[in-house]
Amino acid sequence: MARSALWREIAATLADEIGRGHATDGQRLPTEAELAVRFGVNRHTVRHALADLAARGLVHSRRGAGVFVTGRPVNYPLGRRVRFHQAVEAQGQVPSRDYTRIETRGADQGEAAALGIAVGDAVHVVEGISSADGQPLAAFRSVFPGWLDGLPDALRGGASITAALAACGVADYTRSSTRLTAKAAKPMLALRLRLEEGAPILRSEAVNVGSDGRVVEIGMTWFAGDRVTLTVGGD
Repeated sequence: MARSALWREIAATLADEIGRGHATDGQRLPTEAELAVRFGVNRHTVRHALADLAARGLVHSRRGAGVFVTGRPVNYPLGRRVRFHQAVEAQGQVPSRDYTRIETRGADQGEAAALGIAVGDAVHVVEGISSADGQPLAAFRSVFPGWLDGLPDALRGGASITAALAACGVADYTRSSTRLTAKAAKPMLALRLRLEEGAPILRSEAVNVGSDGRVVEIGMTWFAGDRVTLTVGGD
């Protein structure tokens, strides 16, 4: 049998078992070596099958831990108070955020208008990936006004965005507006979220304000469409 047919058949068999509940949400699959023995193939063929399952969102890998069945979509509320860590922890999953960019530069015209500052005034730009149980849920890009002096250092020290804002004197903040748009994942975004190119994405554009009414964050988030259920309304 051709090798291409082998990995496709292995992927189909494992997908069927996952669909039937033989491997449950969050369960670790057998190792590549164990699957190779089961199907009588080499590990490269098994790896190809697992990569296909991952591209379809059925499994995800955790470095040093193995390959796990993808859990149910995370219910993510888009209310006035949106806290990523709380939303994920409420469903028994472990949240994490990896910052890929933290820098301070001058505001462009659009950023200045949204933040209520002058063009060229300092802003902090933060980008990264939000995950649950090691699986990427969303990529994000946030812009904060430069008067939040200690925010970059707090984030580099491992603080969440909520904790970093609190350290800068913003004890509470709420979402004043949210705009959702359906998109298809472009190559770089698909790579970062471990999706197939063209996979469905939900893009959220949001504005957050402090208790004094000042805008403290303008943000854009790209959610993996099959991993997150967005719920609008409430706090």
